[in-house]
Amino acid sequence: MDYKQTYQHWLQSPALSEAEKAELAAIAGNDKEIESRFFSQLEFGTAGLRGTMGVGLYRMNVHVIRHATQAFAQVILEEGPEAVKRGVSVCFDCRNNSDIFAREAACVMAGNGIPVRLFEALRPTPELSFSVREYGCIAGINVTASHNPKEYNGYKVYWEDGAQLPPKHADEVARKMKELDVFDSIKRVDYDKALADGMITLMGEETDEKFLTNVMAQVTDKTVVEKVADDFKMVFTPFHGTGHKLIPEALKRMGMKHVICVPEQMVIDGNFPTVVSPNPENPEGFYLAIELAKQNDVDFILGTDPDADRVGIMVRDKNGEYQVLSGN
Repeated sequence: MDYKQTYQHWLQSPALSEAEKAELAAIAGNDKEIESRFFSQLEFGTAGLRGTMGVGLYRMNVHVIRHATQAFAQVILEEGPEAVKRGVSVCFDCRNNSDIFAREAACVMAGNGIPVRLFEALRPTPELSFSVREYGCIAGINVTASHNPKEYNGYKVYWEDGAQLPPKHADEVARKMKELDVFDSIKRVDYDKALADGMITLMGEETDEKFLTNVMAQVTDKTVVEKVADDFKMVFTPFHGTGHKLIPEALKRMGMKHVICVPEQMVIDGNFPTVVSPNPENPEGFYLAIELAKQNDVDFILGTDPDADRVGIMVRDKNGEYQVLSGN
């Protein structure tokens, strides 16, 4: 089908809600917009999918999430019954629709007979990787677009080692997505039924504790912190994301006594209202943190991106200015 036929296929599908059909009907006379949404499907690679949210084959939405998950489920099923029994861990970040997309992914996995461990609320990406290993899962899914602008969302996939999907498996998922119909191929169960039947198990504070124990075991020298803890102050910002809870807690357990959090950016918000882009590698996003640091005579600023797997660091120099430390 060309993009116009694909557009009609979606417009007529009973899988779409009235709101989704209305969104597509609103672009009926806009050929350029129709083409941008339906010229192809989002490309699946080792990092999974990423794109702007909206209705269409080349957008992030529940139908594309279900489609990718169905393809991924079939790859897992082909690994055999032992792999299937190990199940999949599913996580999500603070972005708009991330919780909905994660639940849909869990429902499709469960519909294929693959048990799911689903985080009860948003969590950092490193905790997803940890959970895959900790619970012996065959794979993991994280709904996140990392540090991209608010219009984006993504679907990251992991294998049993907690790392991103190996190229061989990623290629197989991509191949199956091309073969499977985006609507008719989906095997999905109702969320509440999957919970009641034990096909979806929720994870919460018990997993946080296991994760934090693992994190604290990697601290190289707590005595260094103890020597300066009474006087050393730092500012932290999660940029409205998943680092809001566990990072201050980890710093506290490490012995940090003066962690000052940017209050406006501790608020979970997928619209990222205080920054143009929630990338901690962009110094301009730190204006609130710098202001707070100056008010409190702070030398060190730490920021994390929305899924808390990337950091930005600033330190005060001898002239009282805050300088970025790059990854290089």
